[in-house]
Amino acid sequence: MKALHQIRLATAASLLGVVGAAHAAVESLPGGPQVLGLYFQNPVSPMAKEEKFLMDMMLWVCLGIGIVVFGAMFYSVFKHRKSKGAVSAHFHESTKVEIAWTIIPILIVIAILVPATRTVIAQENHSDSFMTVKATGAQWKWGYDYMAGPGKGISFWSTLTTPDSEIYEGKDLPNNFVLAVDHELVVPVNKKIKIVTTSDDVLHGFYVNALGVQMDAIPGFVRSTWFTAEKTGTYYGQCAQICGKYHAFMPIVIKVVTMPEYEQWVAQWKKAHPDSTPPADGAAPSNT
Repeated sequence: MKALHQIRLATAASLLGVVGAAHAAVESLPGGPQVLGLYFQNPVSPMAKEEKFLMDMMLWVCLGIGIVVFGAMFYSVFKHRKSKGAVSAHFHESTKVEIAWTIIPILIVIAILVPATRTVIAQENHSDSFMTVKATGAQWKWGYDYMAGPGKGISFWSTLTTPDSEIYEGKDLPNNFVLAVDHELVVPVNKKIKIVTTSDDVLHGFYVNALGVQMDAIPGFVRSTWFTAEKTGTYYGQCAQICGKYHAFMPIVIKVVTMPEYEQWVAQWKKAHPDSTPPADGAAPSNT
């Protein structure tokens, strides 16, 4: 038994060492995944903040209901148990009880419904967008067409650049493992960006947590969403639909810059790609 106990202690120590080493090997990625992150990333857009508020509020409401219901149940079980001679009360056909258990749930639903409805309506408000970008999902990359705004006519594919040696050979991994791309989607800060999604093949999902953006990309359909980034930086997302065996290898990288930097990027891109022309409606981007 003593030997078995020692083996168990050694195994536990080894597992803790492996977990500790893995934890020490990675760091949180600003604008992307966080070490031990189990909740929302830091929101950097009004919509992301609204969604986080809604989530927090729902959790607190559920927690309050749970405390009240289970508190009353356990109190009743302990205080009015049969061994103490308690006699069950009868609430049959009690008008007061009927009114209470009807009105209270209605008030709770209204308290949840009002902010949730406000958020959904805001998500669908695409008016007054500064620019429009079409995001086309394809196995295994994203295509971007700048449809309206200062960058109109710019089109490119954004493809994963993580080498196979990092993916399959277990070498030291960077913090942006399977998140680095060759071309980032560049947008200006504090401007409303409309994103139009569609797909070339199967169902994909355009999802960037920190910006509060999530919209399916469906073949044959065009859907839209928007965001306004309040801080410059690079923000990482992923395809949010299981689209195939390389689903994890089609990240979304959005670089938010100041307006002068954005105008400079547009000028440099168009100078380097003089053949950039506004794409026709529904056309996929050129494979630049």
